[in-house]
Amino acid sequence: MDTMEPGQMTSESLGLLRPTSIVVDAPPERPADEDIAVASDESSTPSPKHKMPSLSMPKIQSGALKGAGTAALKASTSLGGKFTLSHSGGRSRGGSTLVGLDIQPGYISAVQARVNGSILVQRAAGAALPPDTVREGEVLDGDALTQALKEMFRDSRLDKRVRVGVANQRTVLRTLELPPITDRKELATAVRFQAEDQVPMPLDNAVLDFHSLGVIDTPAGPRQRVIVVAAQRDMVERLIAAVRDAGLRPEGVDLSAFALIRSLHRADEQHSGRVLYLNVGGLTNMAIAEGPVCRFTRVVGGGLESMAAEVAERHRIALVRARELLSRVNLEESEAKPPAAIGDTPDPLPAGADTTVPVPAQSEHGGEHEQPEVDARPVLLAGVREIAGEVRNSLDFHRSQDGGGEVASVVLSGPALQISGFANALQGELRVPIVTQTVGLADGASMGSAAAERLAVAAGLAVEEAPR
Repeated sequence: MDTMEPGQMTSESLGLLRPTSIVVDAPPERPADEDIAVASDESSTPSPKHKMPSLSMPKIQSGALKGAGTAALKASTSLGGKFTLSHSGGRSRGGSTLVGLDIQPGYISAVQARVNGSILVQRAAGAALPPDTVREGEVLDGDALTQALKEMFRDSRLDKRVRVGVANQRTVLRTLELPPITDRKELATAVRFQAEDQVPMPLDNAVLDFHSLGVIDTPAGPRQRVIVVAAQRDMVERLIAAVRDAGLRPEGVDLSAFALIRSLHRADEQHSGRVLYLNVGGLTNMAIAEGPVCRFTRVVGGGLESMAAEVAERHRIALVRARELLSRVNLEESEAKPPAAIGDTPDPLPAGADTTVPVPAQSEHGGEHEQPEVDARPVLLAGVREIAGEVRNSLDFHRSQDGGGEVASVVLSGPALQISGFANALQGELRVPIVTQTVGLADGASMGSAAAERLAVAAGLAVEEAPR
């Protein structure tokens, strides 16, 4: 048996994971077993395309690659073996049976989509998750997630082949500049040496991989720009195990931020310049892109699920009721209207629906009495301010980096769009124009119980490239 280097996955734990293709300027569709050519987008002039050798560790798409990234950890059909670079089918033109699976705190969404100028949802399904199944993007209760996935897919008529999104703070992207090195082994040694200082996690507990973007000219002379990716192994293991236990076939694991850009980018004036894509759902995921080129990604603090949890804890109510209360808030109004009881069927709700409800509680004699009314509005407003603060900090950091710049607009997506006035409240805090956007729906799309506002990430995961 070969000696395993620190950071390399064991075949017993993650032997079925390997990377899919990394597409920059994608050539025409190729056979699945052919190597793929990769070009750097660091210069406006075309760069030579380089054939990628086989890799021994999984690759997650770097934020500097064009098309918002298509690299993923790909699941093979057999155990064991080395991780190898493979081309997984080229562009998704027309329909595709591969299903994008977005797993967030509080809910899951699955989408089958097609590409025809833009990504269009053909079939979708969605379901709520029990409390603390997923927290801050990480799986806490694999059995609960498995059960929820089984139930959602049972009647959805969706394919069992899935690409799963990852969005949490246990995945790290770094860009290194090194002297030009042509020998692969020497480059790997240099990258690992630099990564010890650049990656904020123990490398012996991480999946580590790198990808060279080619040589660029700098004032100090030619330098080789290399993207380094590290992800904690246990996080990926738990995710894949829960998905497989549900009877699904994980074809890949992709970063949700890149799927978001693939799903929402359009080649129009509204999406020109440097755009911040912000998806506020169970958590808040951000990606800064120029055109389809991702420049920066981060999972920022706060999301609707953490707000619901705070409402539930403050007022000692069930989390499902707290989620409902948030959905009823109207931030367009200066004050909440008089209280209204929670109905058995809260959706759909008209704009301006009441946000406070009487909550029954047990009296000393076992009967029910009414507690003071619950108003979710203060928690939601505080959550908007928290998200805005985290986004401002991220924008400041991005501006300070080499190649950073000002954001021209914000594209807001996610379940937060179901809350009246959320976009305007966030725009007031950020002082940057906000455009709301959902993924497109194909004619006759079968949505099941899924809301369009919850499908942007899953739709991007269902395809391999940003539309052109």
